[in-house]
Amino acid sequence: MRTLALIIAAAVTGTTLMAQDADRTVKGGITVGGWTGRVDRRPLAAGKTIADSKFASEGSALRLSIGPAASYWNPANTASGDYLVKATFKEHKMAASHPHSYGIFIGGSALDSDTEKLMYCIVYGNGTYSIKTFNGATVTTLVDRATHPKLNKADANGESTNEIGWKVHGNKVSCMLNGAEATTFSKTEDAAKIGSTDGIYGIRVSHNLELTVSGLAKSKP
Repeated sequence: MRTLALIIAAAVTGTTLMAQDADRTVKGGITVGGWTGRVDRRPLAAGKTIADSKFASEGSALRLSIGPAASYWNPANTASGDYLVKATFKEHKMAASHPHSYGIFIGGSALDSDTEKLMYCIVYGNGTYSIKTFNGATVTTLVDRATHPKLNKADANGESTNEIGWKVHGNKVSCMLNGAEATTFSKTEDAAKIGSTDGIYGIRVSHNLELTVSGLAKSKP
């Protein structure tokens, strides 16, 4: 009987946590000229749209109050050949029990279609990072929540600030964390995994985040 009670308690707890972490709805939509976005195709985001988050200007920065997980981009922001793309992300309150991720994607193409392609480097407030690719509905994880000494963890108030980017130089493609090369791929040897690095770059976010994004720009590596 005690074992059965524990199983039921665990199931109830799991259901409660899932309910607490369901996608919220934030009024506002995208109000920054030239920008657009797309929510993830996943069960948790069922029925949600890009209008269920707020993506707005805050001075020279961007303020994001996110409901469903999504990718945001301006079609005019493209990068090819050798380049460095980076931005500074301030997370205003980390959900300590379930950190949510944010970062930069590159190599974006057909982003508003069912054949979308992109590669992104994301960080979490607990001091870890991941690298993943989208190829249509297929999500491939290249780095799974690895720790990195350069990442700033959330402080006692749940806030953290990290600079995230991608550097493409010659045959090297590197996820950059606060100026350090975290993981580097070879354009030739890892081509099947990473795809093309030419294309649109933008912002990749998980759900239920409060972020300020500043200094998003492309430069020479």
